[in-house]
Amino acid sequence: MQAKYEKVEEELKNSILSGEYKIGEKLPTETELMNRFGVSRYTVRRSVGDLENEHLIYRIQGGGMYVNDWQSAKVNNASSNRMIGLIATHIADYIFPSIINGADQIISDNGFAMLLANTHNDPQRERKSLITMLESNVAGLIIEPTQSTLKSPNMDLYDKIKELKLPTVFINAKYEGIEGTSVTTNDEDAMKRMTEYLMDQGHERILGVFQIDDLQGINRMNGFIKAYQSHSDVMLQSNVIMYRSSDPIKKALDQVEQALKAERRPTAIMCYNDQLAIQIIDLVKSMDLNVPEDISITGFDDYSLGRYMEPSLTTMVHEKEKMGHDAAGLLMNMIEKKPVESIIYNPDLIVRNSVRQLK
Repeated sequence: MQAKYEKVEEELKNSILSGEYKIGEKLPTETELMNRFGVSRYTVRRSVGDLENEHLIYRIQGGGMYVNDWQSAKVNNASSNRMIGLIATHIADYIFPSIINGADQIISDNGFAMLLANTHNDPQRERKSLITMLESNVAGLIIEPTQSTLKSPNMDLYDKIKELKLPTVFINAKYEGIEGTSVTTNDEDAMKRMTEYLMDQGHERILGVFQIDDLQGINRMNGFIKAYQSHSDVMLQSNVIMYRSSDPIKKALDQVEQALKAERRPTAIMCYNDQLAIQIIDLVKSMDLNVPEDISITGFDDYSLGRYMEPSLTTMVHEKEKMGHDAAGLLMNMIEKKPVESIIYNPDLIVRNSVRQLK
């Protein structure tokens, strides 16, 4: 359980780092802080003492407490710091270890160490991660945005990163309204090509299942829709299920199950990623249906498990390790004041055994 002084310290620190309290601005008095947080004077003094040690505030005898020029201190420290921050929505599973490994190769080769943070696609976790990185005086950041289709509640911190001129590279997506260097995939075109491949195999009733709170999912869904717009004669046979990362996955799987029980069930299901495709294949098998004889299924990301399962999964390549490698390379160039340009991958279609040809 968080101690009272830690709660006071954390809230004051967040207010300073977010810019709510400006540099040079006078902070509330000890009495005002006691009343605001409902704590003792000792608790307040311990909290602000820690903030003084971190050079976030300073005292003037008889004149109160003020916000220190912590930005200049961090800029000066960052130039000699050998730590790179990497913030991802997940770090321990699926494709993310490969991304991190690719980044680490370049980061370590250049004499830096890596500080990892995991947001679990939660904006509040992202906020804490950003604050930790700023406190740690990292020399640069690699960030996978959290819920990138939604307006971020952390724009104040991204404004602070911009103000500090802290080198930053985004991966997989980039927040709308934030200028910056990124390494992304042309998800829309890739999923359009995947849909057209299924149509070439004779599939007209295709169900798309997409996560819609990140840009990858929205772009992949848009590619699915654009493919159908190019085939207006079968457009009304398409169907889409949308879900958010915060939704129980069972909710989306239940909708898939209902679609498979329909009289005119889809002949193919296109999934947001391979992870979802593997779960849907399990669902299909539990309904005594076969892949691809009864239903064809495709994924996205070329997850290693998809190559070895039965049937092996037709998918689109995600560069994974190369993405981490390239993002870290761009960041090293930014730190060295070299010119950089964003990178967009055009992934290859990997045809395996999970799609049946109908004609």
